Amino acid sequence: MKVLLLKDPKESANGPDPYIKELDLHGLEATLIPVLAFEFISLQAFFEKAMFRAVEMPYVSGIDGKSSLVMLSCPEQYCGLIFTSPRSVEAVKLCLGDISKKEVAELGLIPQGENSGNAEKLSEYICSRIALESLTVYQTTQHPDLQESLRNYFSQQGVPASVTFFSPSGVKYCLKQIVKLSGDLLLQIKFAAIGPTTAEALEAEGISVSCTARSPTPQDLAAGIRRSLQLKSC
Repeated sequence: MKVLLLKDPKESANGPDPYIKELDLHGLEATLIPVLAFEFISLQAFFEKAMFRAVEMPYVSGIDGKSSLVMLSCPEQYCGLIFTSPRSVEAVKLCLGDISKKEVAELGLIPQGENSGNAEKLSEYICSRIALESLTVYQTTQHPDLQESLRNYFSQQGVPASVTFFSPSGVKYCLKQIVKLSGDLLLQIKFAAIGPTTAEALEAEGISVSCTARSPTPQDLAAGIRRSLQLKSC
């Protein structure tokens, strides 16, 4: 049974995208189509505001070597950094001249709040602790190959049993095309959302959401899709 995931692939040395791997365990053939492109903005202002610097530090790993630790040049001005996505971490890397807990840890920082589950709970966690000063460091646009990728998928694979949206932007850029390509078979598709905000965006467009992942993880999404498709447990 085929499912379509509207997200960027996150392949690593450990194998394919974790969503692909998890859905495969449930007997579901998943395909990823990238939806968004990113453009970094305000990096000079970000650099001047934060004044990042990288400090080389020795580390113990069985061999001699050094690692970089990211530090604020004026740490007394801020008590923490909030990364809302892997892209904001990449902005720091660009400022230094060189996904999100893992990426933050690679910068030598200690992440907190990674178990919040969604944006609403994370904002509650953040606002209960500190005053905020925000700066937008990237903006999203439609992936240049999105429409062609969707057309190719539907012409080659047919209408999927389920389609998962990973952001309200995905709804904005993909939904009309999917409705058009699905034709009379639209009502057969089980639409899934990675979280409540994305589910609300789908419902605002008149789409019935068959499942919303309890938390934005491959395991919870796969379990939700399996239930919506009324598949037996593997």
